[in-house]
Amino acid sequence: MPGEAAVPTVSVAAAVAQRGDEVLLTRRLHGTHLEGLWEFPGGKRDPGETLEQCLVREMREELAVEIEVGPLILTTVHAYPGKVVELHFFACWLRGKPEPQLGQEMRWVPRAHLGEVEFPEADRALIALLLSS
Repeated sequence: MPGEAAVPTVSVAAAVAQRGDEVLLTRRLHGTHLEGLWEFPGGKRDPGETLEQCLVREMREELAVEIEVGPLILTTVHAYPGKVVELHFFACWLRGKPEPQLGQEMRWVPRAHLGEVEFPEADRALIALLLSS
């Protein structure tokens, strides 16, 4: 509609890292958008960065771990008040032990228990996919 400000779209890359039957999750920090909810680690893509480069950088910054980025599992778009999030979930393999660097909680959760974890709305499609496979 004329005169309406465009809602910004944020492009995010997230890692679906598995250890046996468990997947790696981190908890959003206090004071951030969607604080306290669990998520797949990753973050916002910087200008000029590919999604894969973003994910490698974010995993280094947040968890001090190198990764091998695998195939794209799912892309989903979700509108939150004030912004639209475009989430790209990639299969990833860790090359080392992840260690939280920002004070965030981290845990490995069995796939069968993902439905019991509080995630952001934007993650629902991925959770459904992981629970069905």
